[in-house]
Amino acid sequence: MNVKVISRNVGLALLVSALFMFISMLVSLSDGRDSAFGPLAISFIITFIFGAFPFIFVRQSSAISQQDGFLIMMLSWLLSFIFGMLPYVLWGGEFSLVNAWFESVSGYTTTGSTILTDVEALPRSLLFWRSSTHFIGGFGVVVFLLLVLPDASPFRLRLANIELSSLSRIGYRYRSMRIVYIITAVYLGITVVTTVFLMIAGMSFFDAINHAFSIVATGGFSTKNMSLAEFDSVAINVVSMVFMIISSLHFGLIFTVVASHSFKPLFKTPVVRFFLGSIAVLSVALMLVLMIQGDYHDWGKAALESVYQVVSYMTTTGFGMSDNAAWPALAGMILMFAVLLGGCSGSTAGGIKADRIYIALKTLSRQIKYSIHPTAVRQIKIGNHSVSDAEASSVMMYIVLYCLILAAGIFLVLLCGVEPSEAVSGFISSMANAGPGVDSISALGTYAAQPASAKFIYTLGMIFGRVEIYPVIAVIYMMFRRNV
Repeated sequence: MNVKVISRNVGLALLVSALFMFISMLVSLSDGRDSAFGPLAISFIITFIFGAFPFIFVRQSSAISQQDGFLIMMLSWLLSFIFGMLPYVLWGGEFSLVNAWFESVSGYTTTGSTILTDVEALPRSLLFWRSSTHFIGGFGVVVFLLLVLPDASPFRLRLANIELSSLSRIGYRYRSMRIVYIITAVYLGITVVTTVFLMIAGMSFFDAINHAFSIVATGGFSTKNMSLAEFDSVAINVVSMVFMIISSLHFGLIFTVVASHSFKPLFKTPVVRFFLGSIAVLSVALMLVLMIQGDYHDWGKAALESVYQVVSYMTTTGFGMSDNAAWPALAGMILMFAVLLGGCSGSTAGGIKADRIYIALKTLSRQIKYSIHPTAVRQIKIGNHSVSDAEASSVMMYIVLYCLILAAGIFLVLLCGVEPSEAVSGFISSMANAGPGVDSISALGTYAAQPASAKFIYTLGMIFGRVEIYPVIAVIYMMFRRNV
């Protein structure tokens, strides 16, 4: 284990958080030094000192191993969570230690769950910091590292390969060096364009930039207690829905569409067709449930709310344009299925990912055909990319591990005394990095009433969902092996 390499790069990740704390301080100054200026200033100083310390006292080293890369990634995330909760703890209010940890992890993992019962009680600077954690987490603290590392760095490629899963790299025709710049260009581009369109739709600049941070990161934090329902604007709902979908598509594919000035690559991709088709099917199913079992009598209203909620849950953003807490149980099941399905790999969306579900269905189809024609040779393909048997097995194993962790997490939350519907939907939504569940933790609800132990378990699910299972298990295995 190379402590020099690990400490310097983890320190760099902390400096990213310190930068946004400083920007939040500027927001506070523009408001006449609101009540969060002191907490943000103290947090900035502490985070900056810890982030800069390795650069002052630790000599640079170029040697890195695969284990070092995994530790850099995990420590970058974990320390970002810890230092990111400082502004909340120091400000006080509803932020107990557990609540501050929950809000910080939820922000960085782009889950969007909140313990706040009164979001609007927070000063604007703290609201901006809260949204900034989405922006940092959606982009990825490790991607920030890759941006500032020199091209000749001997471990830049290795870090890139650890951060970007094999599924995420499908669709890029470039080396890992350029992939980072493509991700950056698309991420910043979506943020700017979303902000502009939200302002055109009627939002103030402050609300627009905060919601743009949430949309591009598919997070869900809002500056309003009632989320987007507070604005009561069809234009804002449509803009947010469109950009939630865009943010859930493979960033390499978005880059190709923009660079080629053609939408053909978008609709030629089978995973995108599967993703958009799933949204359409689930939206129709939800609309029928609301009209048959729910208290809806207007097909137009039922259709709009169904499409919006399915998009919000399936992209794992979690915004709400209406209160779905009283919807029928079957509607909740449809939304939880959408959450598990998730967006596309190579995007900021969570869930199992549409790519993995698509590959799993293709693998299942191939096995059925093999049972009928044992001598047939069939290759699984995603567009022009052939999926090897090893990749297909890895995907199937990932889904199995995902379900096992879900089962264990739900069991532990139930032991904390949480209602079954909230325990199941809450942990599924946490691990899918979506945020809302059903009942009191619906799209316009809050996790404030959940037991402290359950909140901590939810955050473990968020971490598994954002960092993904294999890197977390790899680090746990390395720690266990070292202790043995």
